[in-house]
Amino acid sequence: MSDLMLDVDQAGELKAAFRRGDWTNAEIKKLCEGDILKNFRDVLRGFSEIKPILHAIDCDVNPFVPDGWSYREEDQLPGRIRGTWTWDPSVKLYLSKKQGGDKYIVGNDLRKELKPQSVLPANVLDYLLAHPELIPEDWNGKAIFFWGTIYRNSRGNLYVRCLYWDGGGWDWDYGWLDYGFSGSNPAVVRAS
Repeated sequence: MSDLMLDVDQAGELKAAFRRGDWTNAEIKKLCEGDILKNFRDVLRGFSEIKPILHAIDCDVNPFVPDGWSYREEDQLPGRIRGTWTWDPSVKLYLSKKQGGDKYIVGNDLRKELKPQSVLPANVLDYLLAHPELIPEDWNGKAIFFWGTIYRNSRGNLYVRCLYWDGGGWDWDYGWLDYGFSGSNPAVVRAS
């Protein structure tokens, strides 16, 4: 057992470091529980290392298809993400110049604008629903559309699913491509 005693200056340095890192009180409390700090000390001494968890998403598997809808390859945008894609929180939210304020763009027109973009498929939406801790905080208050998967209902109408906060948790909804998409309805695209 160590006889360590923090002086006021050291406690102040820790407090300043936590503020610079934008830590919450709950996170600091969790850091102080168990052996987390002991394990971090091993990192400082060079005995261990910290590696990010890679969240690999298979974008080639068939996406979830809601009842009464279908997924057809010919409806999909050419630039959608394919293969195994690792979640990158630096994804961008794309808005058309026709979206924002009281302006909106019809979904079919937005679909044309998105053709050159690397749009994320609904596989990513479903992965994020299973791992909500990965969803960026600034997505709250918006309906984030995943244009990499376009669905068709039995009447031939096209739809795209979105991720949104319903007040108690994250859920999915959809937009009909014949309706307007406003400034709170961005498309999520790959950052690079």
